[in-house]
Amino acid sequence: MKENKSKLRGLFTFKRKDLCIPYAVFLVLFIIIPILIIVAYAFMDADGHFSFDALVSFFATPNKTNVLITSVFIAIQTTLLCLLIGYPLAYFLADKKVNKNAVLVTLFIAPMWINFVMRTWATRDLLYMLGIDGGTHPYLATSIGMVQNYLPFVILPLYTTMLKLDKSQIEAAADLGANPVQVFFKNIVPQSIPGIAAAATMTFMPTMSSYVISDVLSEYKITLFGNYIHLDFSSSLWNDGAFMAVIMLILVGLTMLISSRFEKKTEVRGGQLW
Repeated sequence: MKENKSKLRGLFTFKRKDLCIPYAVFLVLFIIIPILIIVAYAFMDADGHFSFDALVSFFATPNKTNVLITSVFIAIQTTLLCLLIGYPLAYFLADKKVNKNAVLVTLFIAPMWINFVMRTWATRDLLYMLGIDGGTHPYLATSIGMVQNYLPFVILPLYTTMLKLDKSQIEAAADLGANPVQVFFKNIVPQSIPGIAAAATMTFMPTMSSYVISDVLSEYKITLFGNYIHLDFSSSLWNDGAFMAVIMLILVGLTMLISSRFEKKTEVRGGQLW
């Protein structure tokens, strides 16, 4: 009996590594396999044979390359504007001497809880009231909508990073004679680089792949990279759309690589500081 009980216990005993099995299954079924299918479609023709037609079509079509350049420019602009606005706000919210109420943080993060499409249409109505409509000012309206929608995604990682700032380093720098500007750029900013990298990643790629904001706010006068992918798949141009999706995946990988490099450099500097 004891041997049978021990065998049963052995059968139903889970190791810590067994908890990774559900995640591994999910990763394979819903991430790896779909990516492989997209890559396969990107290098096939309409008959299912291996082909570089989609690649040639992309670089031979000026509209697509121009849309890629425009999308990268708008994504960089949106990321920089969100960082310029969100960084001081996050620093203010993380300073317990100034902000002692968590409700204020919730107010800045609350837009993330509202449906993305509803926020976009509400922004359009507000801009109309201010005299900024997509027909007259498509680029300005789109830029405002991008910043308004993605600003909370910048504030949240910066806020959580700034809560962990080493106050002793900041106080020591001030005691050693550094002025507020030097303390900010040589102490606070280096400590908050992981938050900056995370915020930039959460803003740059969604901006490029977004098409609802540009469609609604610019009244279809500005086309982003996500628009073209959506149009290709909607028109059953699976191979062309898949190749553009592969380009998006490459950009995502590069963005993640750059952000991880920044985080590693910050960790090394932090370790060498002491």
